[in-house]
Amino acid sequence: MQAQREADEAASRRRKKLIAGGSVFAVIAAAVVTGVIVQNQRSEPETPAAAPAGTTGDKNLVIPVGAANAPSVLTVYEDPRCPACGSFEREFSATIDQLEDQGKISTNAHIVSFIDRAVPGKGSKSGANALACAQDAGHFRDFHDVLYRNQPEETNDAFGDKAVLISLAKQVNGLDTPAFEACVNEDRYGGWVSSVQQDFDKSGYRSTPTVLLNGQPIYPKNGNDQITPANLAKWVDAANQGKQLGTPGSNGQTPAPTAAAPEANNPSPNAG
Repeated sequence: MQAQREADEAASRRRKKLIAGGSVFAVIAAAVVTGVIVQNQRSEPETPAAAPAGTTGDKNLVIPVGAANAPSVLTVYEDPRCPACGSFEREFSATIDQLEDQGKISTNAHIVSFIDRAVPGKGSKSGANALACAQDAGHFRDFHDVLYRNQPEETNDAFGDKAVLISLAKQVNGLDTPAFEACVNEDRYGGWVSSVQQDFDKSGYRSTPTVLLNGQPIYPKNGNDQITPANLAKWVDAANQGKQLGTPGSNGQTPAPTAAAPEANNPSPNAG
């Protein structure tokens, strides 16, 4: 009987060890599975619940401007809060707008928002959402130009204030509407903004502005030639040699209206 009790106790101890070991293994396995799921969630770009009207490309992350049948394509990656983007736009926007209006290029705009990661605030994301709202209303190009003409310093999060963005919309004829205001205030395209940024993260590009002409980098140089408005027009004409120009308005979007005269080069009435 004593020997049987000892055998039973030994068997009981073995069962407890097996149960405890199995529990530990299950916890570890669950943690591994959870880690894989979390990592997959980090690496897989989210699909936005809604995208602005007229967007194109995979998951509708690109805002097209100009004639869809233009012979050349200008691809631009920009952050609304990026000072280098502001400098680029103030120097080149008139030339790019003219090339679009002439049917020489269409522009694929990628509105990214990574500066909010490094500089406190949310001006990149809020500005990108406002641009998406302007695209929805058929006024992307003019509002885009207005934002960059009134861009604050990088450390000034003026674009994080939705009232500032709504106020700037008054400079674009037809954009100052309750529908646009509601779109900005409710951050309607926040998911889309995040998806555009995730796409940029995967692109291999690491700075803004990144500018390509027919897939080839041209900013700050095209080969040995420095980019200037005159050089940009020359490069486009060379690329279009012998090709038929596009038809402005062929992208199915409302033709870009004429922007109202800028009120002031300040992001808000209180700016210095």
